[in-house]
Amino acid sequence: MATYVLTGGATGIGAAIRQSLTAQGHTTVILDIRDGDYTVDLSSPDQRASVVKQVSTDHPHIDGVITCAGVASHFPDKSKIVDINYWGTVDIISGLASSMSRGGRIVAISSNSAPQCQVPALIDAMLGDDREGALTLAGAASGHDCYSGTKQAVARWVRQKAPEFARQGINLNAVAPGYIETPMTRQVAESAEYGEAIKQFVASIPAGRPGLPEDVAKLVTFLLSEDAGFIAGSLIFIDGAHDAMFRPDAPI
Repeated sequence: MATYVLTGGATGIGAAIRQSLTAQGHTTVILDIRDGDYTVDLSSPDQRASVVKQVSTDHPHIDGVITCAGVASHFPDKSKIVDINYWGTVDIISGLASSMSRGGRIVAISSNSAPQCQVPALIDAMLGDDREGALTLAGAASGHDCYSGTKQAVARWVRQKAPEFARQGINLNAVAPGYIETPMTRQVAESAEYGEAIKQFVASIPAGRPGLPEDVAKLVTFLLSEDAGFIAGSLIFIDGAHDAMFRPDAPI
Protein backbone atom coordinates (compact mmCIF):
# COMPACT_ATOMS: atom_id res chain seq x y z
CA MET A 1 0.00 0.00 0.00
CA ALA A 2 1.05 3.58 -0.67
CA THR A 3 1.64 6.64 1.50
CA TYR A 4 0.23 9.95 0.28
CA VAL A 5 0.66 13.45 1.67
CA LEU A 6 -2.52 15.45 1.35
CA THR A 7 -2.92 19.16 2.09
CA GLY A 8 -6.36 20.37 3.11
CA GLY A 9 -7.47 16.85 3.92
CA ALA A 10 -9.70 17.70 6.86
CA THR A 11 -12.75 18.94 4.94
CA GLY A 12 -14.37 19.14 1.52
CA ILE A 13 -12.61 17.65 -1.50
CA GLY A 14 -9.56 16.76 0.56
CA ALA A 15 -11.62 14.80 3.09
CA ALA A 16 -13.31 12.87 0.27
CA ILE A 17 -9.92 12.01 -1.24
CA ARG A 18 -8.61 10.93 2.15
CA GLN A 19 -11.64 8.68 2.67
CA SER A 20 -11.25 7.12 -0.79
CA LEU A 21 -7.54 6.41 -0.29
CA THR A 22 -8.05 5.07 3.23
CA ALA A 23 -10.78 2.74 1.98
CA GLN A 24 -8.26 1.29 -0.47
CA GLY A 25 -5.82 0.62 2.36
CA HIS A 26 -3.45 3.51 1.68
CA THR A 27 -1.92 5.75 4.34
CA THR A 28 -2.73 9.46 4.20
CA VAL A 29 -0.63 12.11 5.92
CA ILE A 30 -2.79 15.21 6.37
CA LEU A 31 -1.44 18.77 6.39
CA ASP A 32 -4.09 21.26 7.46
CA ILE A 33 -4.62 24.35 9.54
CA ARG A 34 -6.69 22.21 11.92
CA ASP A 35 -7.53 18.53 12.43
CA GLY A 36 -4.53 17.28 10.46
CA ASP A 37 -1.59 15.04 11.26
CA TYR A 38 0.52 18.18 10.90
CA THR A 39 -0.92 21.57 11.80
CA VAL A 40 0.29 24.21 9.36
CA ASP A 41 -0.79 27.62 8.15
CA LEU A 42 0.14 27.45 4.47
CA SER A 43 0.01 31.23 4.16
CA SER A 44 3.28 31.36 6.11
CA PRO A 45 6.53 30.72 4.20
CA ASP A 46 8.23 29.71 7.45
CA GLN A 47 5.51 27.22 8.32
CA ARG A 48 5.57 25.77 4.80
CA ALA A 49 9.31 25.20 5.05
CA SER A 50 9.02 23.79 8.56
CA VAL A 51 6.29 21.29 7.73
CA VAL A 52 8.13 20.09 4.63
CA LYS A 53 11.22 19.45 6.75
CA GLN A 54 9.24 17.63 9.43
CA VAL A 55 7.24 15.47 7.00
CA SER A 56 10.40 14.59 5.08
CA THR A 57 12.05 13.48 8.32
CA ASP A 58 9.05 11.48 9.52
CA HIS A 59 8.23 10.00 6.11
CA PRO A 60 11.46 9.66 4.11
CA HIS A 61 9.61 7.79 1.36
CA ILE A 62 6.20 8.82 0.08
CA ASP A 63 4.32 7.71 -3.00
CA GLY A 64 2.42 10.84 -3.83
CA VAL A 65 1.27 14.35 -2.97
CA ILE A 66 -2.19 15.85 -3.43
CA THR A 67 -2.61 19.59 -2.79
CA CYS A 68 -6.20 20.38 -1.87
CA ALA A 69 -5.71 23.21 0.61
CA GLY A 70 -7.08 26.50 -0.63
CA VAL A 71 -9.32 29.48 0.06
CA ALA A 72 -11.93 31.08 -2.18
CA SER A 73 -12.62 34.52 -3.61
CA HIS A 74 -14.41 35.79 -0.52
CA PHE A 75 -11.41 35.27 1.78
CA PRO A 76 -10.81 38.65 3.46
CA ASP A 77 -7.01 38.71 3.12
CA LYS A 78 -6.24 38.62 -0.61
CA SER A 79 -2.52 38.18 -0.04
CA LYS A 80 -3.30 34.94 1.77
CA ILE A 81 -5.33 33.72 -1.21
CA VAL A 82 -2.11 33.96 -3.20
CA ASP A 83 0.10 32.43 -0.52
CA ILE A 84 -2.18 29.53 0.34
CA ASN A 85 -3.43 28.64 -3.13
CA TYR A 86 -0.23 29.09 -5.11
CA TRP A 87 2.82 28.89 -2.87
CA GLY A 88 1.00 26.50 -0.54
CA THR A 89 0.84 24.21 -3.57
CA VAL A 90 4.18 24.63 -5.30
CA ASP A 91 6.30 24.86 -2.13
CA ILE A 92 4.82 21.66 -0.71
CA ILE A 93 5.20 19.76 -3.98
CA SER A 94 8.74 21.02 -4.60
CA GLY A 95 9.77 20.40 -1.03
CA LEU A 96 8.50 16.84 -0.88
CA ALA A 97 9.58 15.75 -4.36
CA SER A 98 12.90 14.45 -3.06
CA SER A 99 10.99 11.98 -0.85
CA MET A 100 9.40 10.39 -3.92
CA SER A 101 10.86 7.76 -6.22
CA ARG A 102 9.96 6.50 -9.69
CA GLY A 103 6.29 5.71 -9.98
CA GLY A 104 5.31 8.62 -7.77
CA ARG A 105 2.18 10.63 -8.39
CA ILE A 106 1.37 14.28 -7.76
CA VAL A 107 -2.05 15.87 -8.26
CA ALA A 108 -2.61 19.60 -7.76
CA ILE A 109 -6.10 21.05 -7.45
CA SER A 110 -6.66 23.93 -9.87
CA SER A 111 -10.13 25.20 -10.87
CA ASN A 112 -12.27 25.77 -13.92
CA SER A 113 -12.13 29.44 -12.84
CA ALA A 114 -8.47 29.48 -13.87
CA PRO A 115 -9.07 31.07 -17.31
CA GLN A 116 -11.06 33.95 -15.82
CA CYS A 117 -8.27 36.02 -14.24
CA GLN A 118 -8.06 39.54 -15.67
CA VAL A 119 -4.72 40.42 -14.06
CA PRO A 120 -2.06 38.58 -16.10
CA ALA A 121 0.74 40.40 -14.26
CA LEU A 122 -0.35 38.65 -11.07
CA ILE A 123 0.01 35.25 -12.72
CA ASP A 124 3.38 36.23 -14.20
CA ALA A 125 4.62 37.30 -10.77
CA MET A 126 3.66 33.98 -9.24
CA LEU A 127 5.23 31.95 -12.03
CA GLY A 128 8.32 34.15 -11.79
CA ASP A 129 8.55 33.34 -8.06
CA ASP A 130 8.14 37.05 -7.27
CA ARG A 131 6.18 36.69 -4.05
CA GLU A 132 6.54 40.33 -3.01
CA GLY A 133 5.31 41.52 -6.42
CA ALA A 134 2.43 39.05 -6.42
CA LEU A 135 1.26 40.10 -2.97
CA THR A 136 1.37 43.77 -4.00
CA LEU A 137 -0.69 43.07 -7.12
CA ALA A 138 -3.13 40.99 -5.10
CA GLY A 139 -3.82 43.95 -2.85
CA ALA A 140 -5.16 45.94 -5.80
CA ALA A 141 -7.02 43.06 -7.47
CA SER A 142 -10.45 41.62 -6.81
CA GLY A 143 -10.86 38.49 -4.74
CA HIS A 144 -12.05 36.64 -7.83
CA ASP A 145 -8.98 37.65 -9.83
CA CYS A 146 -6.76 36.54 -6.97
CA TYR A 147 -8.51 33.18 -6.74
CA SER A 148 -8.69 32.49 -10.47
CA GLY A 149 -5.16 33.83 -10.95
CA THR A 150 -3.73 31.45 -8.37
CA LYS A 151 -5.52 28.53 -9.96
CA GLN A 152 -4.26 29.44 -13.42
CA ALA A 153 -0.74 29.83 -12.06
CA VAL A 154 -0.98 26.37 -10.46
CA ALA A 155 -2.16 24.84 -13.75
CA ARG A 156 0.61 26.51 -15.73
CA TRP A 157 3.25 25.60 -13.15
CA VAL A 158 2.16 21.97 -13.46
CA ARG A 159 2.52 22.14 -17.24
CA GLN A 160 5.94 23.76 -16.97
CA LYS A 161 7.29 21.32 -14.39
CA ALA A 162 5.68 18.08 -15.60
CA PRO A 163 8.46 17.14 -18.09
CA GLU A 164 11.10 17.56 -15.39
CA PHE A 165 9.13 15.36 -13.00
CA ALA A 166 8.36 12.81 -15.73
CA ARG A 167 12.08 12.34 -16.38
CA GLN A 168 12.35 11.36 -12.72
CA GLY A 169 9.51 8.86 -13.13
CA ILE A 170 6.98 11.02 -11.29
CA ASN A 171 3.66 11.95 -12.88
CA LEU A 172 2.52 15.52 -12.19
CA ASN A 173 -1.04 16.50 -13.15
CA ALA A 174 -3.72 18.99 -12.16
CA VAL A 175 -7.48 18.75 -12.00
CA ALA A 176 -9.82 21.69 -12.47
CA PRO A 177 -13.08 21.25 -10.56
CA GLY A 178 -16.06 23.41 -11.31
CA TYR A 179 -18.59 24.22 -8.62
CA ILE A 180 -18.30 21.54 -5.95
CA GLU A 181 -20.52 21.58 -2.88
CA THR A 182 -18.11 21.95 0.04
CA PRO A 183 -18.03 24.02 3.25
CA MET A 184 -15.84 26.56 1.43
CA THR A 185 -18.17 27.02 -1.55
CA ARG A 186 -21.19 27.18 0.74
CA GLN A 187 -19.59 30.16 2.48
CA VAL A 188 -19.17 31.88 -0.87
CA ALA A 189 -22.75 31.05 -1.89
CA GLU A 190 -24.01 32.58 1.35
CA SER A 191 -21.94 35.77 1.04
CA ALA A 192 -23.61 39.06 0.14
CA GLU A 193 -21.00 39.82 -2.52
CA TYR A 194 -21.02 36.54 -4.43
CA GLY A 195 -24.23 34.75 -3.38
CA GLU A 196 -26.49 35.69 -6.30
CA ALA A 197 -23.77 35.13 -8.87
CA ILE A 198 -23.09 31.66 -7.43
CA LYS A 199 -26.77 30.73 -7.71
CA GLN A 200 -26.79 31.70 -11.38
CA PHE A 201 -23.47 29.93 -11.91
CA VAL A 202 -24.74 26.66 -10.45
CA ALA A 203 -27.99 26.88 -12.43
CA SER A 204 -26.00 27.12 -15.66
CA ILE A 205 -24.04 23.86 -15.22
CA PRO A 206 -24.85 21.76 -18.32
CA ALA A 207 -24.84 18.50 -16.35
CA GLY A 208 -27.76 19.85 -14.32
CA ARG A 209 -26.20 19.59 -10.88
CA PRO A 210 -23.29 20.87 -8.81
CA GLY A 211 -20.35 18.58 -8.29
CA LEU A 212 -19.72 16.59 -5.15
CA PRO A 213 -16.40 16.07 -3.38
CA GLU A 214 -16.68 12.38 -4.21
CA ASP A 215 -16.69 13.20 -7.94
CA VAL A 216 -13.27 14.81 -7.62
CA ALA A 217 -12.01 12.09 -5.29
CA LYS A 218 -12.74 9.42 -7.88
CA LEU A 219 -10.76 11.28 -10.54
CA VAL A 220 -7.82 11.96 -8.22
CA THR A 221 -7.78 8.35 -7.05
CA PHE A 222 -7.59 7.22 -10.68
CA LEU A 223 -4.70 9.62 -11.40
CA LEU A 224 -2.82 8.14 -8.46
CA SER A 225 -3.30 4.60 -9.72
CA GLU A 226 -1.14 2.44 -11.97
CA ASP A 227 -3.82 2.74 -14.68
CA ALA A 228 -2.84 6.42 -15.10
CA GLY A 229 0.82 5.65 -15.66
CA PHE A 230 1.08 7.54 -18.98
CA ILE A 231 -0.91 10.60 -17.92
CA ALA A 232 1.47 13.44 -17.09
CA GLY A 233 1.34 17.20 -17.55
CA SER A 234 -2.44 17.25 -17.95
CA LEU A 235 -5.08 19.64 -16.67
CA ILE A 236 -8.36 17.73 -16.45
CA PHE A 237 -11.60 19.65 -16.07
CA ILE A 238 -14.23 18.06 -13.86
CA ASP A 239 -17.13 20.48 -14.01
CA GLY A 240 -20.14 18.96 -15.78
CA ALA A 241 -19.10 20.56 -19.12
CA HIS A 242 -19.16 24.08 -17.66
CA ASP A 243 -15.81 25.18 -19.08
CA ALA A 244 -16.70 23.65 -22.43
CA MET A 245 -19.87 25.74 -22.45
CA PHE A 246 -18.02 28.95 -21.57
CA ARG A 247 -15.06 28.34 -23.91
CA PRO A 248 -16.21 25.99 -26.68
CA ASP A 249 -13.39 26.95 -29.04
CA ALA A 250 -10.56 26.88 -26.51
CA PRO A 251 -8.10 24.04 -27.18
CA ILE A 252 -7.43 23.57 -23.46
